[in-house]
Amino acid sequence: MAAIRGVITAMVTPFDEAGRVDEDGARRLASHLVEQGSHGLVVAGTTGESPTLSDEEVLGLLQAVREQVAGDAFVVCGTGTNDTRHTRELTKAAAAAGADAALVVTPYYNKPNKAGLRAHFEAVAESAPELPIVLYNIPSRVVVNLEPSFLSELSSIDSVVAVKQANDEELGPIEGLEVLAGNDGVFVDTLEFGGAGGILVAANLVGQRMREIWDAAQEGDLVRAREIDAELRDVYAAMSVHNPIPVKAGLEMLGLVHGRMRLPLVPADEEQRASVRMALESAGVLATAG
Repeated sequence: MAAIRGVITAMVTPFDEAGRVDEDGARRLASHLVEQGSHGLVVAGTTGESPTLSDEEVLGLLQAVREQVAGDAFVVCGTGTNDTRHTRELTKAAAAAGADAALVVTPYYNKPNKAGLRAHFEAVAESAPELPIVLYNIPSRVVVNLEPSFLSELSSIDSVVAVKQANDEELGPIEGLEVLAGNDGVFVDTLEFGGAGGILVAANLVGQRMREIWDAAQEGDLVRAREIDAELRDVYAAMSVHNPIPVKAGLEMLGLVHGRMRLPLVPADEEQRASVRMALESAGVLATAG
């Protein structure tokens, strides 16, 4: 079982001119991210525009990336939906396709109570008992919040091993679970209390610097980790506005991925692109214009 820890990049999903998933582009991006220091990659997560991907596309993307980085990085597949039956089927298929773990978001829109939430995660875990499950708590998108005490209760489900915590107000250790930063801006905070790392958007663009943060923290040099973190604050801020629109714009500026999106998301406009460019210039990963 792969250790789900370190710098884990939430990969974008490249699309070709016809709007199809560009698996070759995903392979190239995956290799680049690992070269830049990612310990692991998430495919078909929020940043990967998962709501617009078919199951076949998710599994094809997973297989392509898994083959590309085999032995060099672990791959987590986003399998969570608001339909337990669908989530079970996709999680089981992801396990068969070689995922190292599944990222399972809190069911959205339905607004289940705690009994329903527990039953959902139990059913998903039962569908692929050998596959580690990373819970994904992001109340800003799904409305429902998994409180730390409830998350600790969910750790009693055998294959539930970690949580991507995207509720900064409740960030902290959780008994029974490894905690992964769900937002770039709390990566260092998570490492400081002994968290397992982060599932990070900005690592698509500044992965080498975020790996330096991880390495410094592991060496006990939190002062250096925070210095690097401070240099990346503009990038974090730019990436947080309508993710994944700005990160795809940034990757396009770096010549790595085209900025195409699937509706209802649209490519960055000129104002957004200017903001992203300024952030990348401030971080020293893009040459200053003019």
